[in-house]
Amino acid sequence: MAKGDDEMGDSGARGAAGGSAAAMPSLGELQHWTGVLGQAQQMLMEHVAAAMEKAPGDFTMPDLGLPGLGAMPTTPFPSPEQFVEQQSALFKSGLDLFSQFIAGMPGGTKAADSDRRFNAAEWRETPVFDVIRQAYILLCDACLKGVDSIEGLTPRQREQLRFAAVTVTDALSPANFPLTNPRVLQRIFETRGENLLRGLEHMLADIAKGQLSHTRSDAFQVGGNIAATPGKVIHETPIYQLIQYMPTTETVLKTPLLIFPPWINRFYILDLNARNSFVKWAVDQGLTVFMVSWKSADDTMAEMTMDDYVVRGQIDAVDVVRDLLGVESVHTIGYCVAGTALSMGLAYLAAKGEAGKVASATFFTAQVDFSEPGELGIFATDEQLALVDAITAGKSALDGRYMAATFNMLRGRDLIWNYVVQNYLLGEDYPEFDLLFWNGDTTNLPAKWHRAYMTQLYRDNLLVTPGAIAIDGVPIDLSRIETPAYVQAGRDDHIAPARSVWKLTKHLSGPVRFILAGSGHIAGVVNPPAAGKYQYWTNDAEAADLDAFTAGALETPGSWWPDWREWLVAQAPAEVPAKGARIPGRGKRKAIEDAPGRYVTLR
Repeated sequence: MAKGDDEMGDSGARGAAGGSAAAMPSLGELQHWTGVLGQAQQMLMEHVAAAMEKAPGDFTMPDLGLPGLGAMPTTPFPSPEQFVEQQSALFKSGLDLFSQFIAGMPGGTKAADSDRRFNAAEWRETPVFDVIRQAYILLCDACLKGVDSIEGLTPRQREQLRFAAVTVTDALSPANFPLTNPRVLQRIFETRGENLLRGLEHMLADIAKGQLSHTRSDAFQVGGNIAATPGKVIHETPIYQLIQYMPTTETVLKTPLLIFPPWINRFYILDLNARNSFVKWAVDQGLTVFMVSWKSADDTMAEMTMDDYVVRGQIDAVDVVRDLLGVESVHTIGYCVAGTALSMGLAYLAAKGEAGKVASATFFTAQVDFSEPGELGIFATDEQLALVDAITAGKSALDGRYMAATFNMLRGRDLIWNYVVQNYLLGEDYPEFDLLFWNGDTTNLPAKWHRAYMTQLYRDNLLVTPGAIAIDGVPIDLSRIETPAYVQAGRDDHIAPARSVWKLTKHLSGPVRFILAGSGHIAGVVNPPAAGKYQYWTNDAEAADLDAFTAGALETPGSWWPDWREWLVAQAPAEVPAKGARIPGRGKRKAIEDAPGRYVTLR
């Protein structure tokens, strides 16, 4: 992202801090600032007029709300002893801070100094802003300690209350307001207010599209400089398109690879650009690669359920690939929710005696046991489900912008307020970043299916109970899955926590290789070997839980992708020439269109 100016000149610092007496503004200065205010007023009036034309009389914005806290205890307070102790500590810290300010001494708590929101030098060099940031950190710390000490809360309620407290305190950060952010004040002086006009333009554009922008959308073209690995769409249904990629090696593994991306995002997170594309890397490793591109939900998909995504989606694609190449089985990958669905599909095939259709299953950050689902579990309360019902009332699909806002809220400090400051207050130009482009490229979800998914899995955790869920009328049991599995988790994953992903290994009956990758939900997966970043941990010994696994784990620098390929080849090492049906469009299924296909562009 554009960094802006981190250094403030002496005159600007004095002005921002209100140091010396200001001279009376000249007539030219008054005219300039009057013009700035007039431009801002005109922009607001034009925005309101455009909104009136689009939806006369309707200016309501969707209320995303904070997670419902459910029934709270009758006395949600810490014990008197804890309360007195916390207040005394806060009072002492406040006195220390005030003493430092009076004495003109440089202060700084460890928490305040490590907070990236206040990493600009101005926050420390100007005493008044130094006190503002430290006082804010002290109050945030006191607020969270107060939440932790409340008696009578269930673990879920405490997690929800803590999330709400963090959400509110992040929003109230002094960095988010022009008059308490020294960088913004300095930028106003430097640009004579032009940054505020640019920021207002950015904000009104975001309001119009109902979504916070993180990057320049016109900098990327799907199928051009993103999602550009050569291939063809060779199969299409009302729910997905199937892409086959062009081989780049003379021979390929006989058993092909079929990838199921999450349908809450676009598939090209695995094909952003040539440098970090998992798809291109897998093709170059001698694999025949197929990718499912899910259709963004519309009115035709109103009645679709998990049965459709598993049976008429994943298993249908498995059968298409088997038939096209004349092979007995395929390797599969399921990423996030698609990995959850893949576990259902494997259990369904096992129940029908057709498990041999899948040679191996790789799970990228996928959960099946939702007893510890991470921060997304906060949004699986009855109150939040009622909010989803209200948002989708009379509609067949859940607007993808709701899910985008939900994921942004999980990292509000980085994905919301950071961009409020950069784009709105500082008025900086949007960066060109393909990952952020993908993050904002939302997809709609069938409302009926989404409601069932959140209820049955996140809220009620039914998938790990044998027979509690049926797919296409067939009760499923994960313990019947004997397919060899490779399970990857991200050490810092907040969407699918490693501790939760680990539980998958205890519900499968076949051989399992578990690896713990450095970083989180995206970077922990999309980590090409050439980048030389992060690390991963392996442990071939039997481990009762994740703590035992990590205690005896071997750390290997870099990407885990080569480890996965070695494991995959061991499952089915036979190779065949890359010709005939291995070339997209030359088999019995002719090419429908070039990759990445139409479905990935539908809104």
